[in-house]
Amino acid sequence: MRHAAVILACLALSACVSAPTADPARLPAGAWTLDRDHASAAWRVRHLGLSWYTARFDEMDASLSFDPARPEASELTAVIEAASVSTGDPDFDETLRGAAWFDTRRHPQIIFRSTRIEATGETTGRVHGELTLKGVTRPVVLETEFYGGLFNPLEGRRVLGFGADLIIDRTDFGVGRLPPGFIGDEVRVRIEAEFLRAAPE
Repeated sequence: MRHAAVILACLALSACVSAPTADPARLPAGAWTLDRDHASAAWRVRHLGLSWYTARFDEMDASLSFDPARPEASELTAVIEAASVSTGDPDFDETLRGAAWFDTRRHPQIIFRSTRIEATGETTGRVHGELTLKGVTRPVVLETEFYGGLFNPLEGRRVLGFGADLIIDRTDFGVGRLPPGFIGDEVRVRIEAEFLRAAPE
């Protein structure tokens, strides 16, 4: 009986979930916060020119000031805890936290702040901004796709989702000290993120 009740509750909630809208004008303006349970930041780098080595960061936060009337005026700030780097190998994680790599003791956070947003299509855009990594700040561009937004009955709030790709040169930030050819200079970052309306409705 309890199992049936759970199934019925899930069905009732799913019936309350509206179809996503990809029209930013139909979403409310204001402050949005990252849903950390539905966000990820994975990065890839070439290893010996033979494969793309893939890892991630497990701890991050972000805030979005969203203006549906003028999406280009929206603002995004994201913070990644550098020590949360996760490769699946705890010993290598410790190496990456060291001074030659992310130097997490001196530079615990990786920070992105948007400076300009540019629409490139109905659901795509470029988020221009500044990335601070290992104490070095450089201009970067996030190639983004807006997945849409809807009302999440489990949270009692509106939620919207984005995907983004970022490519950087690790040597621009002084990350990694290895002879040429061991790992590539280009690092590809893939971000998936859902944002919740800051105030429940």
